[in-house]
Amino acid sequence: MRTRRKPLALLLSLPGVWCSLAGAQEAPPPDLAKSDGLVLRTVPALSDYVLGEGEDVPMYVRGMHLTGRTNVDATVDGDAEARKLRSYVKGDRLTYDQDTDEVVAHGNAHMSQGGNTFVGPEAHMYTGAGDGFMLTPTYQLVTGGGGKGERADVDAANVVTLHRGTYSACACTDDDKTPAWYIKASTFEFDQEQQEGTAYNGILFFQGVPILASPYMSFPTTTERRSGLLAPTFTQSSQTGFEFTQPYYFNIAPNRDLTITPRVMTKRGTMLMGDFRYLEDTYSGLFHIEYLPKDRVTGDARYTYTWQHSQKLGYGVNAYVNFTKVSDDTYPDDFGAGTNFQTGVTRVYNREAGLTWNYGDWSFLARVLKYQTLAPSAPQYESVPELSATYNKYDFHGFDFTMPIRYNRFRIAAVTGQPDGERLYAQPTLSYPILTPGYFIVPKVMFNAASYNVQYPNGSTMQSSITRTVPTVSLDAGLTFERPLTLFGSSMKQTLEPRIFYVYTPYRDQSSIPVFDSAVADFNLAEIFSENSFIGEDRIQDANRVTMALTSRLIDAESGIERARVWYAQRYNIQQSLVTMPGGTPENAGVSDFLVGGSALLYSNITFSTAVQYSPSTSQFNRSDVGITWRPGERRVFNIYYRYLRNPPPVVGQTALTVTPINQIELSGQWPITPRFGVVGRINYSITDKSFIDALAGFEYDADCWAFRVGVQRYATNATTTTSRIFAQLELKGLTKSGTSATEAFKQGVPGYQPPPTNQIPSRFSNYE
Repeated sequence: MRTRRKPLALLLSLPGVWCSLAGAQEAPPPDLAKSDGLVLRTVPALSDYVLGEGEDVPMYVRGMHLTGRTNVDATVDGDAEARKLRSYVKGDRLTYDQDTDEVVAHGNAHMSQGGNTFVGPEAHMYTGAGDGFMLTPTYQLVTGGGGKGERADVDAANVVTLHRGTYSACACTDDDKTPAWYIKASTFEFDQEQQEGTAYNGILFFQGVPILASPYMSFPTTTERRSGLLAPTFTQSSQTGFEFTQPYYFNIAPNRDLTITPRVMTKRGTMLMGDFRYLEDTYSGLFHIEYLPKDRVTGDARYTYTWQHSQKLGYGVNAYVNFTKVSDDTYPDDFGAGTNFQTGVTRVYNREAGLTWNYGDWSFLARVLKYQTLAPSAPQYESVPELSATYNKYDFHGFDFTMPIRYNRFRIAAVTGQPDGERLYAQPTLSYPILTPGYFIVPKVMFNAASYNVQYPNGSTMQSSITRTVPTVSLDAGLTFERPLTLFGSSMKQTLEPRIFYVYTPYRDQSSIPVFDSAVADFNLAEIFSENSFIGEDRIQDANRVTMALTSRLIDAESGIERARVWYAQRYNIQQSLVTMPGGTPENAGVSDFLVGGSALLYSNITFSTAVQYSPSTSQFNRSDVGITWRPGERRVFNIYYRYLRNPPPVVGQTALTVTPINQIELSGQWPITPRFGVVGRINYSITDKSFIDALAGFEYDADCWAFRVGVQRYATNATTTTSRIFAQLELKGLTKSGTSATEAFKQGVPGYQPPPTNQIPSRFSNYE
């Protein structure tokens, strides 16, 4: 049966019976009309039904008793309810006036629009426009927040306006209970499309105490990125005094955002910090700035800024910039890095810009690499410019061929008395890898060629044009044996993996070549199986040596998880290696230090790892690293590390004669005392110096609606001075996000730290009322 369309269609139901006063839908399609009852049609997902232009839907009404006049008005008594599209209104009595298109609920009124619910004595809803209002409501937004007010206005555009009311994201089960935090304002505007709330003439209360007042407050109503306040941080530092930071986040666009943070310091003044991030199809980057107009201690302007940018130029060409500028040498000592965990300060900052291009088997790089080096660190060589091209051809009839070619023009500050120079370097390498499940053999031939043009300070008679060519041959081979094994009732696979590595490089006198960007490589598993014991290209070590290693692993036969591993490696120098860094000593013939180590997964929550370097010639340990991690459950972790290094590299500001061994023990962990209260801590103690290198102690209290974190840290800024600070942070859940918070310091200081879980915003599909 086809019925006539009307502007408003009204479907009413008495108990147990639905009846139609005016139909508003056309007859069902032929396939559905054949069915004796309702037919469900599947949809891809729960989604809003969007009305087309000129399209309307009926209003459904039900109750215990109905009276009214046709095309004039209607009254429904007893558990009355009216619904239309995404809106409904309920009450003890409903009255409907067709001329004004208004439904009024009297007594115990409930109203909902777009998932936002309102409860009060009386509700008004205009069914055609899809908006309405309620007096003295208690409301709950679909995003989870709610409160009370004198009047609430809702409209079809998903905007809720609350007059002279309160708002809080605390989910209080008791209506009479005051939430832990709330905002009281003359007017609230909640934009559900933008997922943002705005309070005018607002006061923020925490535990009943006003802590912030502002004529304008903007805050997100969901966990999505939205403009608004981030959690403030309070810090007490020996360098800056008492600090207060209040970040504000601007969600400019889905691909751009800005965070502005005033940093108020009682000793130094007010610093303004900003972070701007951007992401486009062809470029992305960030810009960070910190600016203090006048330092109360020094009287100078203090600042730092960083710009990182990457750009696609097309045809495989990319550009990038990484530039940092610091106002003075003591800036990182005085201002640190906010609430981030620190073990020292950075004194060398990159200033780099370049172009990259990938074309087939070729890759190209052109860049300028400069540094800002803060005292007392020594200036470093800058490459102005560096031009490089690398050709890689893999598995060409079984051969792998690579050839890097690099040109550098090195410059350094004249006050150092060191020479400047140019270097052209090429290293063609040919190998033939034979790789099988049971063994591998990799023969390799390398040719190291370099040409230098050195400009020495005035008066020097040293050679200025230098050429060096050094060939290298190597052979890397290994076997893998495997056998089944039953251990503690579990099926395992044990492997035995011997490996041998031989390298030969003839001696070439390189003492006249300056050192631009090279250093001695750290003695470890990676270095012991490398052709050159130097990092960089200014030194190629002469070598005639054999390295042997043995590794054994225990693997769970069912899961494939590696339960344990032990390894041993040692090098034998057939003849003495004469090439050294300036001031270094040749490496004698005979056996080198040996490396031994292992790791194990004990049970399911304890891991153990160790690595030791032992010298047979001196019968001394030159290096030792031991670590144990225990993770018995969620947000429970305990770490213990021991580190020993007999000959560490010199510390900035010290001479080689005053360098002492590193002999440290580090303890760190996280542990919940109660479901809400937990502690974190870290101690890095020098056994040699009998002093703390750095220490961190903190606790966090995580309630339903708020979280509070406090940390105390002490760390060394250089060889002679330390900095102590206390930082605290209050996070009001649903109003502020963590931002750069105390949790970041806990993460960096305690390996394996887990922050408390965040509150989940309820889905609007979870309430089917």
